[in-house]
Amino acid sequence: MIVRRSAAVVAAIAAVAGAPATSAFAASPSPSAPASHPSGLYGTTDPTYDGVWRQSLALLAQHTSGVKPAEAAVDWLTGQQCANGAFAPYRAQPTAACDAKTPVDTNSTAAAVQALAALGGHDGATTKAVSWLKSVQNKDGGWGYTAGGASDANSTSVVIGALTATGGRPQDVRKGGGSPYDALLKLALPCDGDGAGAFAFQPDKKGALTANADATAAAVAGALGKGLAGEAAKPAGAAPACAKATDPQGAARNGAAYLLKALAKDQHLLSALPGAKDQPDYGNTADAVVALATAGQAGRAAGALSWLESHAGPWARQSGPAAYAELILAAHAAGGDPRHFGGTDLVAALNATGPAPQAAAQAEKSKKSDSDSGFGVWWTVGVFLVAGIGIGFLLSGRRNRQQP
Repeated sequence: MIVRRSAAVVAAIAAVAGAPATSAFAASPSPSAPASHPSGLYGTTDPTYDGVWRQSLALLAQHTSGVKPAEAAVDWLTGQQCANGAFAPYRAQPTAACDAKTPVDTNSTAAAVQALAALGGHDGATTKAVSWLKSVQNKDGGWGYTAGGASDANSTSVVIGALTATGGRPQDVRKGGGSPYDALLKLALPCDGDGAGAFAFQPDKKGALTANADATAAAVAGALGKGLAGEAAKPAGAAPACAKATDPQGAARNGAAYLLKALAKDQHLLSALPGAKDQPDYGNTADAVVALATAGQAGRAAGALSWLESHAGPWARQSGPAAYAELILAAHAAGGDPRHFGGTDLVAALNATGPAPQAAAQAEKSKKSDSDSGFGVWWTVGVFLVAGIGIGFLLSGRRNRQQP
């Protein structure tokens, strides 16, 4: 699903509320592209619900692959920011001022922060965005999808990634005495009963927690202080086992144990969306691989990564840049090669969905320049050869003059 994380958020909210997930977030694939496609944006589908999210993932994936994104792509993302620092999923008229009706959200804002921080040179934009995120933190220390919404594991985790990406210490970001890690611990299931060790998206109306694989994948990385790209960690050794957790690291260990158990049978996770019980969730599986690698379990996630290599190609081609980006991040975190992924160069495929990266554009420009003046290189070499000969004569003359 192109808007996978946003869709999961809306679906989970609907499940907690006891209502069907009728939001456009739950639709797949995305709506068709608008008549005038925004310049600099990756992907061709309607960006109304996922423009900033998919652009941020694309830029982050390019960065992890050593690709320098096109300036137009970065400018598009920075141009979406509101004056108060927040980002909406998409603003068709970015020059217009944001107002109370602008649908800003924590997920778009935190994802943009992570991408811009990774690229560097955008301290002004990221500082304003983080300030806004801190201003809408809930009293339990977490964040909901929208300002003031009940805290959920996904939103809290993506904000943790933004805080660490900008050099912050999530444990020190508090509201009402609670930190983001405190909020995640409250959403962690105990080791007895169904879903042992998993994270819930949110408590239901009665306060009960239900295991959610999507929330668990996000929260494992978040509890370890990492973002959407995760971070390959030193192998943890023995397989994790669920045990009473009193700190974020323990909760992450338990979440990793849950994900490994969920992946054990078929090496992939199933969609949590209504009506999709037996449908593989490629994006969530990729996120689980990132989470496990971040928890030091990359070796045990190899089967899931291999499954993605064999099965995720058609999904990525249909879904576009966010899907390619998720697969790139999974391969990168778990030690795979995103340029040789099941017969596909994921990096090239991602690059092809938007403006050419700077290196590719510069290479094409240089190639054209060289073909227009084929003797240019040899002329330069000749100049240096002549100069070298002249310097040789000069040094030889000096030595002769110094001899008695």
